[in-house]
Amino acid sequence: MSLTYANMPLDRCSNQRKNTRWLTSEFNHQATLFCIINDGMSLFADDNSFTPIYLPKSQLDGLSINSCIYLGKKILGKGPQSTESTNVRSLFAVDFEKLRFSSQEHLLNLGQWLNLREATPNLTVLDASVQALAKALVYWHNTHQFCGKCGSPSRSVEAGHARRCTECRNMTFPRTDPAVIMLVEHLFPDGIARCLLGRNAKWRAGMYSTLAGFVDPGETLEEAVIREVLEETAIVVENPQYITSQPWPFPASVMLGFTAVATSTTIDITKDDLEDCQWFSREQLAGFATGANVGINADSNASTNVETNVETNVEANAETIDDTHQFKLSSGDSISSYLITAWKNKDIGQY
Repeated sequence: MSLTYANMPLDRCSNQRKNTRWLTSEFNHQATLFCIINDGMSLFADDNSFTPIYLPKSQLDGLSINSCIYLGKKILGKGPQSTESTNVRSLFAVDFEKLRFSSQEHLLNLGQWLNLREATPNLTVLDASVQALAKALVYWHNTHQFCGKCGSPSRSVEAGHARRCTECRNMTFPRTDPAVIMLVEHLFPDGIARCLLGRNAKWRAGMYSTLAGFVDPGETLEEAVIREVLEETAIVVENPQYITSQPWPFPASVMLGFTAVATSTTIDITKDDLEDCQWFSREQLAGFATGANVGINADSNASTNVETNVETNVEANAETIDDTHQFKLSSGDSISSYLITAWKNKDIGQY
């Protein structure tokens, strides 16, 4: 299995992009393409193919290098499939709002604007990663236009990978919020291993996900796993084991996947905002429907806000889960779905 948004095909050229002459050369090269982000949405072909549209500079009237964010240079033999035949040199991201009106009008008639997660099931993993990076950086610039130290306006520097205050010269860099997401398991007295899944009342009916939450300041990732599970479900866990991570620009997180072993089994969600939380066996997971992205708010972090307010306990839900109800995995692009599937297949976990 591969994680969506986690297969970056670009060399970010971290050292070269600080060289103004080098950056200008890349910006003006005829093989360089530009990825436009419009209010968090990406541009796709309007023909049901969901092909992302990357534009040459010639189609963006009056484009300034100062309004662009350098994404990277395509690694030889690896790149967005939709750009393979064009011999792409470098890719830049551009905020739609920074374009001239003439270019905006042209783009509005060129294709369709979609939230990334709506289109992801139809994208190559490489295109999804590029679009996610562009979305994350444009979002960061839009939400960090003023200095956090003195409040003065800041401006983009270092090819869009930093902002410098125009007064106190304080430098800020793109923010990524770490969030742990964990597959909690327990071997019950009946000899059956089960995992702990919860659901938010705002999700589509039947959808369950692994528990998750943001890491607090001064907290290790392992401590965050233990604290979050306890806060949300009153379940005590031990032995958190790191599995993998996933960029999650919805809007600005990185998901850090873990497994953990529960030492208690009685669920209490009255002190948190979960709607429901249950233990599920591998046999039950086999009957889950595959998660789809349709119906999910593309700009909410469905994995980091597993909330609920219904009280239940393991004795009840281990025996009385309604088999006629169609349970669903979280969306297929999420690390939650990855962890659940890997545990179901016995690729991860102790039991």
